[in-house]
Amino acid sequence: MSNPLPAMSRRSILTGSAAVLATPVLAQAPWPNRPVRMVVPWPAGGAADLTGRIYANALSQKTGQPFVVENRGGATGTIGEQAVIQAPADGYTIMNESTPISITPALMPDLRFSPLREFQPVFKTMSVPQLAMVHPSVPARTLPELIALLRTANGNFAAGSSGIGSMQHLVLELFTRGAGVQVNHVPYRGGGPAMSDLLAGSIKLYFGNVNSSVAHVRAGSVRALAHTAGTPRINALPDLPAMSETLPGFETAEWNGIFVRTGTPPEIVQRLSALLNEIVAEADIQQTLRNGDLTAEPNTPAQFDTFFRGETARWARFIAEANIRLE
Repeated sequence: MSNPLPAMSRRSILTGSAAVLATPVLAQAPWPNRPVRMVVPWPAGGAADLTGRIYANALSQKTGQPFVVENRGGATGTIGEQAVIQAPADGYTIMNESTPISITPALMPDLRFSPLREFQPVFKTMSVPQLAMVHPSVPARTLPELIALLRTANGNFAAGSSGIGSMQHLVLELFTRGAGVQVNHVPYRGGGPAMSDLLAGSIKLYFGNVNSSVAHVRAGSVRALAHTAGTPRINALPDLPAMSETLPGFETAEWNGIFVRTGTPPEIVQRLSALLNEIVAEADIQQTLRNGDLTAEPNTPAQFDTFFRGETARWARFIAEANIRLE
């Protein structure tokens, strides 16, 4: 039986087949080839929003695609987190989330999703320590003096936080348990009202992050006694001692990080990680972060994942030990 097809060489057939097989791959442009949504599960103006916009702007410049920040605040970050869960795992919805993502699972036993399962950590975007601050009327000028004062106050000493289960509350609990003292805890609806009452003298002690507190310290409106970073000194207040100098092992900081949906293609995760590491190494980005009293350094998805899991386990243990519950 004769072959009805025109004669073709073996090389031509192989070449043609390879071209056909390659066509779908070549037709798909590399990520990102359209705008990317960056969900920040907190209102505009906070540290997470500030950090998110710094990185979103830099990512836009590097890729030529818009990275659009979308603030989805409420329910301790879980509303924004659920918005990301509902989006496709395609790298076109990413999230800049903060410390509460590692705290809320222990505080909200009825939470319908697990951040550890739903999100892939990509890059830790910043960290910022807390400051132990007192009203100027408090006679203590060092952390040991404050501890001595609290031991005689028998709990009659008002200490504020930005709410039950907030980072500020947990750091306060870490301090009182570590120092063996008691305070009268006054929870507020956010750090702004707590700081306002510290400035007014209605509360006498408050742990606030460096970013939002350092201006008040420099103005003399409040007195900082120590910081919570693991390093001996911090750039914002180089003469301020660390909490660990009085309470060995005391170290904690608020942090932000970029997450994507679990199931996002690994090549997109690696591409996003590479871009973020390029960005954080740039001198102008480092200066911008320092201007906000924030610190950041290169890290990998694996390193951030290990850190995130460690933070989640740490706070789960502490919340159970301290019997902290949302009211």
